[in-house]
Amino acid sequence: MHEINPILFTLSNGIKVVYLRREAFVAHLGVLIYAGSRFERDNEQGLAHFIEHCIFKGTKKRKAVDVFTDLDSVGGELNAYTNKEEIAVHASFRKLHFGIASELLGDIVQNATFPEDEMVKEKEVILDEIMSYLDSPGDRIQDEFEGHLFKGHSLGYNILGTTESVSSFTKKDVLAYIERLFTPKNMVISFVGDIPLDEVRDSLESNFGEISNTGEEAEKIPVIQSSRFQIREKKSNFQTHTMLGGFAPSFNDESRRAMTLVTNLLGGPALNSRLILSIREKYGYAYNVEANYMSYSDTGFWNIYVGTDKKYLAKTIVLIHDELKRICDIPLTSEELESAKEQLKGHLALSLDSNIELMFNLGKSVLLFGKVDPMNVVYKHIDSVTIEQAQLIAQLCFNPDLISELIFEY
Repeated sequence: MHEINPILFTLSNGIKVVYLRREAFVAHLGVLIYAGSRFERDNEQGLAHFIEHCIFKGTKKRKAVDVFTDLDSVGGELNAYTNKEEIAVHASFRKLHFGIASELLGDIVQNATFPEDEMVKEKEVILDEIMSYLDSPGDRIQDEFEGHLFKGHSLGYNILGTTESVSSFTKKDVLAYIERLFTPKNMVISFVGDIPLDEVRDSLESNFGEISNTGEEAEKIPVIQSSRFQIREKKSNFQTHTMLGGFAPSFNDESRRAMTLVTNLLGGPALNSRLILSIREKYGYAYNVEANYMSYSDTGFWNIYVGTDKKYLAKTIVLIHDELKRICDIPLTSEELESAKEQLKGHLALSLDSNIELMFNLGKSVLLFGKVDPMNVVYKHIDSVTIEQAQLIAQLCFNPDLISELIFEY
């Protein structure tokens, strides 16, 4: 087993840092902030993503062009993303340019000025992004399904926001959100690369240590599980898009491991999943079919997505329900369970082969759990899942009376 041994330390202002030294020519540095779209208020839908776009548009010491040029000019890359629970700003660079990346990210996170003329232009970019998303039914059905599942809750917001909300944002809105959530208690810095610990610690302290420890700890509004829904909508598509799913364990629930195994077995990334072997390989009803499980700190959900010709829609849905019923009614054999465990452990091992993904994973682990479990502990947890636990979580989550359905027809 390839073990990783990251070091955790804390800056003087309380920002947690996870550091992993790995022999590599390229290093990766990321700032993860617990300030994703689920922390938006009703009048802030899309604001976290808007901030992610605008945070590069200049600082107190840099113009927008300088923000990109400083790292790009030495062959580095600067980027960011927003999801439901975090905003991340990150950089990849040759290790000799660590000082540039550290100072740049520190400047962006604490000194972004959000010029109003740049905000106007970025609104147009995001409105175009929304139009592009609306033109992509495979992505749109995922967001609309979550919107129905978490109806009335910020987890149901589209990360991009709406044309109305994005158009309404002001600089005051942006600064208020940052003041509220961009605080050390909501931040983790993650580093993976071949640079000595003392050098990393000193640089991060210099560039991030003065961020004010004010603001609020990110507060989550409790989720109330919505009722089952079955919705069909007419869309201008070339095929039908179908999503079935429902609620699932949170990442603080011990049953999440059994749920991950069961979901992978049904329709994970491998080509030998049950849904692939049935719907795609045996019957040829669809090219794209997959099962997913997403967990948050206080809830989670699962879904199965398939795109197919409308003449196969009814048969495909029957096949999905057949597989869900089979995994509920028929316990896995010891061989099936062991195979599923080995497959999951293999996927985890592959994720460790990418240093940038490892940087993100380490950062998220500290952001959400405050620690990083050694791989032998992770593998031990996977190996501890029993046949009974796998069947029980399937029966709880795949109960036909709890499964919701959203279909985009044409």
